[in-house]
Amino acid sequence: MASRAGERGADHGRAMDAQYKLQRHVYDLTRKYYLLGRDRLIRDLAVPAGGSVLEVGVGTGRNLALTARRFPATRLFGLDISAEMLKSARQTMARAGAEGRTLLGRADATAFDPQALFGEPGFDRVFVSYSLSMIPDWQAALAQALSVVEPGGSLHIVDFGQQEALPGWFRAGLRAWLAKFHVTPRADLFDEIERVAKRQGATARCRALYRGYAWEAVITR
Repeated sequence: MASRAGERGADHGRAMDAQYKLQRHVYDLTRKYYLLGRDRLIRDLAVPAGGSVLEVGVGTGRNLALTARRFPATRLFGLDISAEMLKSARQTMARAGAEGRTLLGRADATAFDPQALFGEPGFDRVFVSYSLSMIPDWQAALAQALSVVEPGGSLHIVDFGQQEALPGWFRAGLRAWLAKFHVTPRADLFDEIERVAKRQGATARCRALYRGYAWEAVITR
């Protein structure tokens, strides 16, 4: 079972590298108009002074750089399965002047060891921004992300919702467009968040944003 999961992760990583090698330089420009709720998530992290933040699916580093500016005394960590995205993330953190307090690593979001990867047993804040809709085994990634949150810390999530209060034509068009990029909004995201939180003895708070365009959750340990 573990080897099959590892093979699936490796295949996903190769696919992401091929995709992002072509688009990583324009990734932020093409996504800033429709990945709603990211800045709100970062604003609400409320990282304690000297605390640690991990982003799962760091991508180009755009979100982590914004976190660095908002919380200047924070230690920053990011992981991604794509080596190509990590190249961009390192450049982004250097431009933000935060490379000295940032560690980035290549890993599968569904099965990573924070101690081996970063020398850290866990983190005060972990966040996942528009990545669960791209990870095949997103349930495992969700459970893994919560497992590395320190007691008293929190996991913050934002991703595509079900557009439940938006017109049907808009929902259908968005879904068709997202499918071209292998993005699948998770209809049972909130249910799975509640299940994972209960299994790990945590408390979840979920809400829809922008008439259901995006869904947001905070899980507190």
